[in-house]
Amino acid sequence: MRETPLLVQPDPADPRLTRRVRGIDQAGAPVEASVTVERPLTLYLNGQEIVTMMTILDRPEDLALGYLLNQGMLRRDDAVTGIDHDDDLQVVVVRTERRTDYEEKLKKKTLTSGCAQGTAFGDLLEDFSGRRMPAGAVIRTSDLYRLLHRINTLPTLYLEAGAIHGCALCQADQPLVYMEDVGRHNAVDKIAGWMFRNACDPADKVFYTTGRLTSEMVIKTVRMGIPILVSRSGFTAWGVELAQEVGLTLIGRCKGKRFTALAGTERILFDADLAYVEEESARHWRKNSREALGDPSGSQGAEGHGA
Repeated sequence: MRETPLLVQPDPADPRLTRRVRGIDQAGAPVEASVTVERPLTLYLNGQEIVTMMTILDRPEDLALGYLLNQGMLRRDDAVTGIDHDDDLQVVVVRTERRTDYEEKLKKKTLTSGCAQGTAFGDLLEDFSGRRMPAGAVIRTSDLYRLLHRINTLPTLYLEAGAIHGCALCQADQPLVYMEDVGRHNAVDKIAGWMFRNACDPADKVFYTTGRLTSEMVIKTVRMGIPILVSRSGFTAWGVELAQEVGLTLIGRCKGKRFTALAGTERILFDADLAYVEEESARHWRKNSREALGDPSGSQGAEGHGA
């Protein structure tokens, strides 16, 4: 299948997203490294302060919409009348036709297992109960292997500076939208916001994340209506249980020709000949991580991607 350009992707060369910092290495020699820039962003909905997030601030409007959608504060049929972002004040304001008041909801906040302290609210599981994912979607292993290769070779902020998570909205073997942020929940929310703004049909899509397959990740994927969730990383028990409950296909530990599927396995079509699938080479990660650390000699090890 012909490779198509991504619709959305962070620019690793954007000077607002990374910064060069001088330091020393394990031998005391001077080095210069790229580091990811994170800043606070306070989200308001119709004048009510909702949350302050730490983010790289590359797509604040999508992040704001996605957060509200995934927390159940914005409905799919809501009319958004305005989104205003002020970079100097570090605020984003979402306005809707529907009047909103989440005073009580904001009291039932739970810190999630996501890095950068993601949050979820107590009534999300009530909305989750009784959902079933679309039955018609499938994922071919031949498409899965091509998709993983394409994502792993994208020019990303992770390869420039590390300390970041990535998520991709995909169809068959093509990544369509790639988002990155310091917290995986932010990267997910950006994609949810982009899908809302572009009226994107989720029924035939695949969601990819570098992060762990936790309950939070499963809940957000289900709220977006995407039937297949894929990750390089592993699972939590509750994440697996929730995926099994709603029929979400959950595929983790994807590296080279290996993967493990623990839910929704009926959607997987095994059409790839494993004899022709390459094992993942560590050279790509080591090379780019060394360059990000300013270490062409190779003395620095690669930083883990999406732990």
